[in-house]
Amino acid sequence: MTHHKLSETERDLLAIWKAQGTSNKECARRLSRHPSTIGRELTRNRLNEERYVAIYAQTKAQSREKQVAYSKPQLKNSDIFTYVTGHLEMGWSPDQISGRLGYEHPGDDHWQITAETIYRWIYQPKQMKGKHPWYEYLRRKQKRRVKYQGRKAHSSQIPDRVSISQRGTLANLRLEFGNWEGDTVEGLAHRNGVHTEAERMSRKILAAKIDSITSIQTTTVQEQLFARYPPFARKSTTLDNGKENHQHTRLHQLSMKTYFAHPYSSFERGTNEHGNWHLRYYFPKGTDFTTVSEEELQDVVEEINNRPRKILGYKTANERFTELLTGVAIDY
Repeated sequence: MTHHKLSETERDLLAIWKAQGTSNKECARRLSRHPSTIGRELTRNRLNEERYVAIYAQTKAQSREKQVAYSKPQLKNSDIFTYVTGHLEMGWSPDQISGRLGYEHPGDDHWQITAETIYRWIYQPKQMKGKHPWYEYLRRKQKRRVKYQGRKAHSSQIPDRVSISQRGTLANLRLEFGNWEGDTVEGLAHRNGVHTEAERMSRKILAAKIDSITSIQTTTVQEQLFARYPPFARKSTTLDNGKENHQHTRLHQLSMKTYFAHPYSSFERGTNEHGNWHLRYYFPKGTDFTTVSEEELQDVVEEINNRPRKILGYKTANERFTELLTGVAIDY
């Protein structure tokens, strides 16, 4: 016998048979249902003590299903709840949480949950009314999900500027390790900030404070960031057209090539822009970076680099960078 809920057709037949005086047991036999199923149906969905009307029963049943669906917790078990809430508090996105669970527990349905389910749970009305609603743990902290728009680059004249259009095909297709994208995250009143670099294949980010946004300080920080890696891990960097990049040719001494995105085309440095967006979660616009220690900045960078990434098969940027660094080093 089937245990599915009665269909609209079954309710029509049941109403006809009951009007004819057919017993519950006989109705159950005809519908291949258990007699208790028929008894519950008549008790819960009848019009009154004496009448069972199919259209009324169907409407009442559908209304009850909607109420149950609305009130039903969407995090399906306590393990999922603990994992989701704990990692939201760590700054992970629903997509990262969902993907990492699949990566850590492949094929185990107990641990599977979609990012959309987590978002629906976060944005349930009853969740939004709490003292600390869970959307506040999302990086954008917005009550509604909206499309993110990256900021535009600024145009200026750069000496010995080489366009991104001359960058190699392997670098463009992310098939070559060691190609980076750089930018400056500006602080309070544009006086100070953080220079960031993002490696295109692994999505690993590097960052260091700059006391003033000048070409001398910016290039000095770049040299310090890249000097720790062997040449095959720092082939090139692609920058915007800001004046802080005027001394980019100093990087040529590290055997690095420098390329520049087209004016007002920040999407051409999408890896770096995405990394900066993560940093902005911790250091919003207007942050005075003189109050942020280098240790605090590096803790944030490590936290970002140790989050699972969907585009990396839910490996972390650090894991992927180490794989590439080790693999290339063996073959280099």
